[in-house]
Amino acid sequence: MSAPIACDPDELRRLFLFEKLQPDQLDALCRQGRIETFEPGQVYREGDPATCFYVLVEGTVVLARRSGEEDVEVERTSQPGVYAGAWHAYLGDRVPQVYNNSLRVTVRSRFYVLDAEKLSTLMREWFPMALHLLEGLFFGIQNTQQAVSQRERLLALGSLSAGLTHELNNPAAAAVRATSTLRERVAGMRHKLGLIAAGPYERADLETLMRLQEDAADRVGKAPELGPLETGDAEDEVGEWISDQGIEGGWDIAPNFVAAGIDVDWLQQVKASVPAPILESAVRWLNYTVETELLMNEIADSTTRVSTLVGAAKQYSQMDRAPYQTVDVHELLKSTIVMLHGKFGNGVQLVKDFDRSLPKISVYAAELNQVWTNLIDNAVQAMDGHGTLTVRTAREGDRLLVEIGDTGPGVPAEIRSRIFEPFFTTKAVGEGTGLGLDISWRIVVNRHHGDLRVLSEPGNTRFQVLLPFDALIDES
Repeated sequence: MSAPIACDPDELRRLFLFEKLQPDQLDALCRQGRIETFEPGQVYREGDPATCFYVLVEGTVVLARRSGEEDVEVERTSQPGVYAGAWHAYLGDRVPQVYNNSLRVTVRSRFYVLDAEKLSTLMREWFPMALHLLEGLFFGIQNTQQAVSQRERLLALGSLSAGLTHELNNPAAAAVRATSTLRERVAGMRHKLGLIAAGPYERADLETLMRLQEDAADRVGKAPELGPLETGDAEDEVGEWISDQGIEGGWDIAPNFVAAGIDVDWLQQVKASVPAPILESAVRWLNYTVETELLMNEIADSTTRVSTLVGAAKQYSQMDRAPYQTVDVHELLKSTIVMLHGKFGNGVQLVKDFDRSLPKISVYAAELNQVWTNLIDNAVQAMDGHGTLTVRTAREGDRLLVEIGDTGPGVPAEIRSRIFEPFFTTKAVGEGTGLGLDISWRIVVNRHHGDLRVLSEPGNTRFQVLLPFDALIDES
């Protein structure tokens, strides 16, 4: 940059930005501002304090916005009069006064330069009505974007809440059913215990029965998982053995024994351990024991599932946590998957390919959860209930990669460049707002200075989120 030189009012009048100004106003601009010449290179960078307003007099300028670690060119022009820099200085401290893009010149270029504070003063003195209109337009658009974004979040929250309610209802109902049945079985055990206490049982027989009870209860926790065919065969075998001993209802008892990992060989040991007259009582007593253990396990599993869902909901919403924090991205993904799992259906297979060696990253966690929600929900909808959903994490250079893949029909090439535009959607009316990907883009690119891209072909669509490990977070 060369030393500032005086400006010529007649030269300023030839710029479209100033062509309607009065001579005294042009003179004032020259007194307040200056002409500066820049050699090819950077004039200012995105995110730096916005101290000056630049109007091109001659030369070529390039405007760029940061995407990840790269500056993406958004405009290149040689049109005299184009302006950039602290153009929103008139808003004062109501908005962050930083450059919202980067400016460089490709050839030796001259600018009319005005300090931001002086621009603000001139606008307020010369154009009070226009200033009020601009302020209203700026904050009106800002409020509209916030309201629309909030509506998108509420729509997503409503969908998640419905799914979470369904997911919570299943284990809660199972726990209620198991508790009711357990109450009946405990009452039956008390009755059976009374019969045993009143019966002609030797102390040694009772001790044997107690030992068998402990062994049966221990087997419940170690029972192997059997397939449907294996379970059916085992129940037939155990039921037939019980019936052969002259014990009625063997086919009702068999499923409990098989679920507890009790087979005919173990029952043979029971038969050999107790006197023949008390075998039936022993089998029925052991059935009460096993069924009670199974019911308690069912209650424990159900309540654990409820606790897991509540924990996932809390993790997803980031309740009671700072907005900006250092987190394991896998925990965010896990909570989102749990919240959305009810929407997968039986036809969607989930594949998690996580690189657990990735370091933690500083992010706005709740906002990233919204990104995962939008991408996963879109992927599930694209597959129409049938396909493979892949959630992958990896390191890509100095950035963390989160990839959401699906086996749906893909994004057509002719609309691929538009999918991140606000209000653009391929869904039917009433099924989407067209804002999910736009919001995701702003969260990833503008908020975290990352990158969001899509790679798509029929049967293989992948949305990739790239987040710098050492991100410069936009707090605006």
